[in-house]
Amino acid sequence: MNENTATYSKGITKGWDSRILAFLAYFINGMVALFCLIPFIMVISASFSSEEAIKANGFSILPQGLTMAAYNTVFKEPGVILRAYGVTILLTIVGTVTGLFFQTMTAYVLSRKEFEWRNKFSFFFYFTTLFNGGLVPYFILMTRYLNLKDNYLALLLPLLFSVYNLLIMKSYIMGIPDSLIDAAKIDGCGEFGTLVKVVMPLLKPAMATVGLFIALAYWNDWYNAMLFIGKKTMHPLQYFLYNQVNNIEAYKRILETTGGGSSAAVSTMSMPTQSLKMALTVVVTGPIILLYPFVQRYFVQGITIGAVKG
Repeated sequence: MNENTATYSKGITKGWDSRILAFLAYFINGMVALFCLIPFIMVISASFSSEEAIKANGFSILPQGLTMAAYNTVFKEPGVILRAYGVTILLTIVGTVTGLFFQTMTAYVLSRKEFEWRNKFSFFFYFTTLFNGGLVPYFILMTRYLNLKDNYLALLLPLLFSVYNLLIMKSYIMGIPDSLIDAAKIDGCGEFGTLVKVVMPLLKPAMATVGLFIALAYWNDWYNAMLFIGKKTMHPLQYFLYNQVNNIEAYKRILETTGGGSSAAVSTMSMPTQSLKMALTVVVTGPIILLYPFVQRYFVQGITIGAVKG
């Protein structure tokens, strides 16, 4: 009886210990998540705050001088921003799917031991991460020899391939047992069939991770548009919003340098610059934030590739 009582007491103690540990884990994780969420809440709050309140009191969690001036400026021409959204979304989808397929094929080839030149090709890929030709040769190549000025390929091709993503994919493929690939070949699959029917279904974590990296690169790209795209109708979202901020800041500097009396001072004070930047941040990051929960489960698995051996 005493032994049963002692065992029951130990079980209760262990149950309370596990509950306390679970509570502490949830509490700590919740606090960390809250601290990570607060900056974004402040961004949203500032996007609805007036420029005068931000300059007087700084940023805060709650909006100050609630106004839609920043969003009215962003969506002043809805057709233009929707077209920029369309360009960015199309580039992101096409670039992510194409880049993911090419990088998976390349990683598969470089991971095969029967490919004699895999180390030489791997060195050439790695070499490009250490040295590059520079901006001027890159610009001349794209505009003079490839004739990609004012061409969507100038936005698509530069981000199509990443050696860092290739290394992630290669590391994951090398973790797939060779027996599965050998069995597919015995059953009559060629190399391409083995890749599509056997290897790629096992690459969901790595493909989700690399796909997210590629999508973010295309979504956030404005530099290539600045270099190669002169037509406003072809501007992606990031470069369109970048131009909007620059135009407003340039207009404010012109008003400040040329004078204009008290009316100019009031105009520059009320013109949304800081709140506009926050509104642009919300507009740009919104779709990616909505996408992330769908790939988060695979993303966590993918970034831990190589962390555990055996």
